[in-house]
Amino acid sequence: MKLWSDSFADQGPIPESLAFGKIDPETHVSLSDNRSPHLAWDEVPAGTRSFALICHDPDVPSVGDDVNQEGRSVPASLARVDFYHWVLVDLPAEQRELAEGLFSSAVTAGGKEGPEAPMGTRQGVNNYTDWFSSTEGMSGDYFGYDGPGPPWNDERLHHYIFTLYALDLENASLEGRFGGPECLSAIEGHILAQASITGTYTLNPSLSAD
Repeated sequence: MKLWSDSFADQGPIPESLAFGKIDPETHVSLSDNRSPHLAWDEVPAGTRSFALICHDPDVPSVGDDVNQEGRSVPASLARVDFYHWVLVDLPAEQRELAEGLFSSAVTAGGKEGPEAPMGTRQGVNNYTDWFSSTEGMSGDYFGYDGPGPPWNDERLHHYIFTLYALDLENASLEGRFGGPECLSAIEGHILAQASITGTYTLNPSLSAD
């Protein structure tokens, strides 16, 4: 199976328009357009009954003490954990493309509604749900796609891995509110093929200038 995007090249930078945050010279970060990317795929295996799509960032700091703190930086050597940006299930078996902006076209304070989504799909909550849990005006369940917004003082370039799974299930065995780990557990043993594409992003001006 092959997966690609017209929005960005594999292993290339993700454009600002697809990000949650963008560099702001005065405040470090301001909200961006937060558009979901174009994705397309082919060479689908026989027996595929639906697709699942997950985007995660494996470069998120495991300790947040230095994150977005003036006069400090997050060392590249710090241990990292996964941050899920998009969890989508029940994509129809005949689907071969998602248009840019179809699932997100702006930042929604408090998160977009879900789990119901376009084309009869369902979306899980992403990890902005946890990130903004104690932030007034931003807390809530963040269903669907929300793009890159890494720490502006992180010394490490972040990678955003979009993985499409061809499944032998018409509907994933998930109910109500779910996230990335729950989705991966539900589709285990039902994956016929998978393909990935990776984009990079940073809000650290010293890295973006490299």
